[in-house]
Amino acid sequence: MPSESALRDGNGSSFGLIETFRWEPGSGFVRLERHLARLVASSAVLGFVYPEADIRDRLARIRGNGALRVRLELSATGTIDLAAQPFVPLPADTVWNVRIAQAQLDSTDTQLRHKTTRRGVYDAARAEFSRDDADEVILLNELGEICEGTITTIFAERDDGILVTPPLSSGLLAGVLREELLASGKAVEKIVHHADLERYARLFCGNSLRGLIPVSLR
Repeated sequence: MPSESALRDGNGSSFGLIETFRWEPGSGFVRLERHLARLVASSAVLGFVYPEADIRDRLARIRGNGALRVRLELSATGTIDLAAQPFVPLPADTVWNVRIAQAQLDSTDTQLRHKTTRRGVYDAARAEFSRDDADEVILLNELGEICEGTITTIFAERDDGILVTPPLSSGLLAGVLREELLASGKAVEKIVHHADLERYARLFCGNSLRGLIPVSLR
């Protein structure tokens, strides 16, 4: 099990694991088992207590008259914080404007593969541009490789329709939508540099909450 210091961020503060789910009336949670599998795996690697029965019980009580965004935060000791709010999907013709951040990710930081409350570098990247200038901001690593957005995975579409997404070794989150697309063969891993993006037919940002969103790189 990791030491207590390993469960603290760069400022010495403890951090938590996060999962953000979409809940739909009638069908329930979207990709629930994939989200929970990631939470189990991250808990095991980072030494968090994982109260499976309590988590499933709390999630089973979620109800709403419309779609919900449900956020679960798990502390190292197994404390659960669960919150739900109405979720409004993006219009079908939405295209996000995205920009490249000066802030960089460290490809050697394996904790980037886990979804945690350690958001400092992502918050710094987001703060580089106003909401009018960018809907999402993409981070590179120290090698100039594309990693991810502040809240999304990056996908580039080849001419054959297959999506390319950066490997975890570049320094990024093991996204749930990303995992599903890789498992289905609709996406493959490939190191992508900033200069490579113009070679692809289309670009997307995506996450399990919102799905794939076409983007325009500015």
